[in-house]
Amino acid sequence: MRKFLASAEFLAGAAASAVLFSSAAARADQPRPWEVTFQAPATDMMRQIERFGNYTMWFIVPITVLVLVLLLVCIVKFRASANPVPSRTSHNTLIEVIWTVGPVIVLLLIAIPSFQLLTAQYTPPEEAKLTVKATGNQWNWDYEYQVDKTFSFNSAVLQDADRAKAGKEDRGLYPRLLAVDNELVVPVNTMTRVLITATDVIHSFAVPSFGIKMDAVPGRTNETWFKAEKEGLYYGQCSQLCGKDHAFMPIAVRVVSDAQFKTWLETAKTDVPAANKALMAEIDGTNKVAAAGN
Repeated sequence: MRKFLASAEFLAGAAASAVLFSSAAARADQPRPWEVTFQAPATDMMRQIERFGNYTMWFIVPITVLVLVLLLVCIVKFRASANPVPSRTSHNTLIEVIWTVGPVIVLLLIAIPSFQLLTAQYTPPEEAKLTVKATGNQWNWDYEYQVDKTFSFNSAVLQDADRAKAGKEDRGLYPRLLAVDNELVVPVNTMTRVLITATDVIHSFAVPSFGIKMDAVPGRTNETWFKAEKEGLYYGQCSQLCGKDHAFMPIAVRVVSDAQFKTWLETAKTDVPAANKALMAEIDGTNKVAAAGN
């Protein structure tokens, strides 16, 4: 299904393929109108989640069709006009065995890979090279980089009036209600640990393309991890009902090369806005060169 929809989107956007190709690395993935599939995975964990979702469809679809067929049979064959004298059978050993053993087998076939996936989500394959603490507030996020010189900054939804000043007028790359003033910046192909907590109510740190979603609970520190394999800008949102501005609490993660991250990190320790502007200028320059080459 996902491959079919991806092919349809490709054919529909053929006229703009050159532009999309030149900016693919910068755009990464984000929620789209009427989206019915997962966002494109940027981590191995998200690919595993996607595979498990596709696997469960092999059970969901046949079961749904079977139930629908049984309902139609009952409606047609056992309606009062076609069956004026209903059966008085109260027990059928074969049917009872089938509807007991069948669901048990289906549950086992789903449960075993489900537990394996759950275990993998809580078992990082390697030690983290970068640790970031994400603190949920009503209604924004504080990010603290736990490096040799710890520093932190706030990330809030980007207001339309501030787009020009921030250099984020491209609504394709910086969508309304998803773009933020300061993105969480991480290096590509780097195991990143995220410590998650909150200051007021329960929030939830979720980035679909990374396959992560973890509650931010006041007075408690939860932990998740990801290893982004593709550079670009990825979006998520708070996934817990946390008050009147719950819908205005986006998460934006910018994945960059290791060299770009080191340059950004050195500047961000003393001046986060300046580091972000320099990083955006470098990325925009790289995209323009790529577009010119095409």
